Amino acid sequence: MPETVARILRRARDLPAAEWNACAGPGNPFLQHAFFVALEESESAVPATGWQPVHLVVDGADSKAAAILPAYLKSHSQGEYVFDHSWADAWRRAGGRYYPKLQSCVPFTPATGARLLLRDPALAPALLGAAEALTVQNGLSSAHATFIEPEQVAAFEAADWLVRVDQQFHWVNDGYASFDDFLADLSSRKRKQIRKERVMQPGIEIEMLTGDQITEAHWDDFWEFYQDTGARKWGQPYLTRDFFSRLGATMGDRVLLGLARRGSRAVAGALNLIGDDCLYGRYWGCREDVPFLHFELCYYRAIDWAIANGRARVEAGAQGSHKLARGYRPTPTYSAHFIPDPGFRRAVGNFLQAEREAVVEHIEALDEHGPFRKG
Repeated sequence: MPETVARILRRARDLPAAEWNACAGPGNPFLQHAFFVALEESESAVPATGWQPVHLVVDGADSKAAAILPAYLKSHSQGEYVFDHSWADAWRRAGGRYYPKLQSCVPFTPATGARLLLRDPALAPALLGAAEALTVQNGLSSAHATFIEPEQVAAFEAADWLVRVDQQFHWVNDGYASFDDFLADLSSRKRKQIRKERVMQPGIEIEMLTGDQITEAHWDDFWEFYQDTGARKWGQPYLTRDFFSRLGATMGDRVLLGLARRGSRAVAGALNLIGDDCLYGRYWGCREDVPFLHFELCYYRAIDWAIANGRARVEAGAQGSHKLARGYRPTPTYSAHFIPDPGFRRAVGNFLQAEREAVVEHIEALDEHGPFRKG
């Protein structure tokens, strides 16, 4: 392969939005220029928080960006949702320095999507070559691309990156005309359970907001919910309050915010982002424990919206086996890993092979015990 000349962006803002989005395409909200700018300029994904932007760009013949790898130098493994802490520990015990590492992802976002943003698909090998060169030339332990869309896995395999398989729960729209149409595909017992869960306590009202309907007062409420959940899950929230204002101001039409109220007081909220073929569930929080409200806001209202608006699936985020009983199916997710050291690569490769077999078996077992009618 000819030597690749790639440039590094120290912030997404340094590339015109039109050039970035021409590579990213319009379908996935998390890949849009405005989303990365909001993360970085809100001080959420910046060097001070362990996320140093080093977005790799390869230009085309027209001297405009033709291929982009959104990437960060990471000083830790937080906010990624593909866990490599044991790798870091093993490398440290062997006398190595695991951090910083090169991480290609959307910070704090376990949603599938392209990691090779390609206006010119022929530049995929060059872009991966640039990532490898950056890793080797700077003495980094490794490079990682997480939550890769399935269609791009082959490009990483062709470059001899190690592929890791994990699993999430996604709801799939099999051409349903209504929520009841979806329920008809479930066993009788599961249909009854979900109908029971959808009956809310008296006094609880839910509104689904998007675009200009979302005000700063709504974001204030949601920020309180997000802080509570973040403090319990991660110790401290990843995103700043300013991020949500920027998201609403620049991408409001891609936001679906569900809020539950008791009278005039918001008691819970769920944030989704709208893609061309998918609704992505992101954050949930509450200030009052209402039975089944989490399921209604995060899962059932998302299904309602996806059916009404013709989306092919709902991604409900990381983890959560309770999603299975709500009609969300076990779905493989993929990451890819470049490890220059031969011994370390061999050890990780052996681990990934065994892990992949266990994940595939687990998905098959979950499918067997899912809520859908058999036969």
